[in-house]
Amino acid sequence: MTSTQLRKDAARNWDRIVAIARELVDEGTALQLNDVARRAGLGVGTVYRHFATPEALLETVAAPCLEGLAEHGRGALALAGTDPLRALEGFLSRVVEAQVTDAALAPVAAATADALPRTAELKGALAAAGTELLDRARVAGAVSADLTAGDLVPLMCGIAHAVNLHGGDRASRLRTADRYLTTFFEGARVPPATTP
Repeated sequence: MTSTQLRKDAARNWDRIVAIARELVDEGTALQLNDVARRAGLGVGTVYRHFATPEALLETVAAPCLEGLAEHGRGALALAGTDPLRALEGFLSRVVEAQVTDAALAPVAAATADALPRTAELKGALAAAGTELLDRARVAGAVSADLTAGDLVPLMCGIAHAVNLHGGDRASRLRTADRYLTTFFEGARVPPATTP
């Protein structure tokens, strides 16, 4: 077998492992590498060669969502120059939407240690974007001065958790998330000054 065929086989196996892991995560099943191997029809050694730990596999499953959020964060920062409140609210809404619709995101976001350097990089980019967006909205006088960057992650995770407890299909959960976020945003905004 040529090295090109081996590389193609390895790439196919990697894709198969990640696809099976995605299915398991979406079903709410904890990732165990032996289970992934069995379901993928691969040897356990093949799975371990690609992913040393279940955490590394879970982070790989969550990576596209994290990358999309990081890209959205960059776009929100560009918008923040003209409309910092809309930029912050749009970013936070996207974060909650991702947590509600991608079962891999919440455990990866909540983990205190990351298995993959790319995960740490993406989580750092998201935290930096959230902090910068909040700072710009506060400087503009658009949000309460006592809302801190340290508040954002627990608040967004709390909203996502409440939505998931509420349950329902995807569309219903997204409507609930929008309702909860609207309530949060209304409480965080600084009302415009009124003239006497």
